[in-house]
Amino acid sequence: MNIRILIVAILVFFSFLANSQGFQKNEPGDLNVLTSAVPFLLIGPDARAGGLGDGGVAISPDANSMHWNAAKYVQMLDKQGFAISYTPWLRNLVNDINMAYVSYFNRINRMNAVAFSMRYFSLGEIQFTDENGTSLGIYKPNEFAFDAAYSRLLSDHFSLAMAGRFIYSDLTSGQNVGGIDTKAGVSIAADISVYWQKDVNWFKTMDAEFAWGINISNIGSKISYTSSNIQKDFIPTNFRFGPRLTLFIDDYNKISFSADINKMLVPTPPIYYSEGDTMSNGSISGGGTEPDNIKYGKDPDVPPIRGMLQSWYDAPGGFSEELTEFNFAIGTEYWYNDIFSIRAGYFWEHKNKGNRKYVTLGVGLRYNVFGLDFSYLIPTTGIENPLQNTLRFTLLFNFGNANTTKGTTPTG
Repeated sequence: MNIRILIVAILVFFSFLANSQGFQKNEPGDLNVLTSAVPFLLIGPDARAGGLGDGGVAISPDANSMHWNAAKYVQMLDKQGFAISYTPWLRNLVNDINMAYVSYFNRINRMNAVAFSMRYFSLGEIQFTDENGTSLGIYKPNEFAFDAAYSRLLSDHFSLAMAGRFIYSDLTSGQNVGGIDTKAGVSIAADISVYWQKDVNWFKTMDAEFAWGINISNIGSKISYTSSNIQKDFIPTNFRFGPRLTLFIDDYNKISFSADINKMLVPTPPIYYSEGDTMSNGSISGGGTEPDNIKYGKDPDVPPIRGMLQSWYDAPGGFSEELTEFNFAIGTEYWYNDIFSIRAGYFWEHKNKGNRKYVTLGVGLRYNVFGLDFSYLIPTTGIENPLQNTLRFTLLFNFGNANTTKGTTPTG
């Protein structure tokens, strides 16, 4: 089977398999990865944040703030701008899976800003075959999301934003997979975010800027890939928060330190009794994923809002496992004269929740209205990363009055 056909099959039925097989988990502490449909919504789309460990909730505002924190748009120093990003995916295996991202913002006035973005994830050309190997045609599975946001300044330092999102995921082109009629998945979602930044004095010796942000993204309806709509999957609702500190060393040099803390707000897969096990009520389990067959954890088949709330206390291993569902991204960014920057970052995830650990490196250039960013990812575990050996890049254009005096940070 073509490797990309396998990828598509996994994406479509990942949640179904997780529910029906329970990942063969037996006890709390086993591998228990959070899963959702349309995971492409969690991929960091731009190279600047990509060089900072894939974190950006509180880094200085730029055209790509939609993904990280749309509340930053109204605190941009530029009137308007747009960015184009390109991210190759699984480049070690295939050469035609990639994600493109386009974003635009307009700061209408001091108090209001609007922004729009679109991401397109292509799985390349895939030849579908039946169980006998007969070709069913060549298709181009793809996913995309279109976003619109409104950002409002509530005080001199604090801003709020709301964003809406339309999500479309066509992974099988309507093919019959395993006897199941499939269709494109469609969902709508919203983001709510806040951002605060203020000039401060670092130990009374150095000018600085401190900022923090919170973003709850992809709050929305479940998505289904089957014509019967029997199986519906959560989209990747995510809670992200973190701070940033920028130190203005002198008129030409400044350095920023940032951190992102993330938690997916989807139910944690429970652990089910295996067939033949003696359940807590003394009866013998017949296996399956019915609520009364749950050994540890809670029933994941709940509405989206309840799933968000339940995600804070439903881990089979209790509070200690809930803590492992947080992942962390830290980064540092050095700017010389707001023209050239060097970036480095690190991303960490618990071994039982995916075990993604990697170092990121990046550089950035700014000249007049033009900007260019690059980033590179280096895994620090033996687990393959879809972005390893891959160079991501972002092209930016900013227009309007850009004030880059001390006390402000570059707008990307």
